[in-house]
Amino acid sequence: MSEPNKKEPNSLHEKGRLDPDKIESEILANERTFLAWVRTSIAVMSLGFVIARFNLWIREVAIRVNPQMPMRGSGFSAPLGECMIGAGAVITLFAAWRYHVINRAIRRGEIQADPQLVITVTAIVVFAALAVIVYMVVSAGSG
Repeated sequence: MSEPNKKEPNSLHEKGRLDPDKIESEILANERTFLAWVRTSIAVMSLGFVIARFNLWIREVAIRVNPQMPMRGSGFSAPLGECMIGAGAVITLFAAWRYHVINRAIRRGEIQADPQLVITVTAIVVFAALAVIVYMVVSAGSG
């Protein structure tokens, strides 16, 4: 009978240790995850662009409907959209950093979950959603 802390050949690996035969698939999975982050950042930047241009579009429609009516606006759409475009860029930078951190861990044969990453991303998304909701309430009340 073997000791519990020792690893026998063909037995399960220690928790957090990567089987050397699976390194290539882990590297490819890391690249797919990086690309998913990039797609997400592009979506955030696109939404930011739409929000930034929304007020401009509303003004153009209002002028075509009634050219004599003065337009009032909160002016929040451009700064909010620009912040979201910036957030998309930060997500891309973060994704590149995270890709390299995970790649080094894979090369060492060690992998770990990162619950702080999940909490951080969740907080950012909730904050962005609240900012959009506040913008929608403020712009609906001023129009």
